[in-house]
Amino acid sequence: MTDTDPVLRALAHPLRLRMLSLMWPGPMSAAELSRELDVSHALASQHLRRLDAAGLVELAEERLRRGGRERRYRTVRGTPLSDQQGGNPMLAETMAHALRDRAGRRREGSEGVTVDAELWVDPRTWEAVRRRLCELAVELHEAARPPHAPGTIPLGVSMMAFPLQDTAHPDG
Repeated sequence: MTDTDPVLRALAHPLRLRMLSLMWPGPMSAAELSRELDVSHALASQHLRRLDAAGLVELAEERLRRGGRERRYRTVRGTPLSDQQGGNPMLAETMAHALRDRAGRRREGSEGVTVDAELWVDPRTWEAVRRRLCELAVELHEAARPPHAPGTIPLGVSMMAFPLQDTAHPDG
């Protein structure tokens, strides 16, 4: 059995990807995540511990609640999802699962953008577009608010763009 990067293993579950997205705009507890994701508190806690062990979330605050301590976590900025270099198939499969789930929850009649392409462009064009895609991702993340915040709508955003292997010419 090969050793897999613990961060990639933590990201390899679609529920954990959703948790990271939900905790991006602000901290959430396992109880809040369980309600939002419609899973048991125990399952949310288990996945939260996995994200914490991989360094993808951090403890943001602890507060007293109903005689106990509530720990609220937030997504660590600069997550590996922002610029994967290795092209790990495990992460791609998890993102594909998340995309299937989100597509099934698309609001009927809503406008969106759907793109699927295999294109040939010059390296300068690719680098300029890659930078703009990164900027758009940052813009959306910075604008994100907690789930159900007044005046917000839920969005599904999945994006992967990368150079392909030229199978006709292995040097490409």
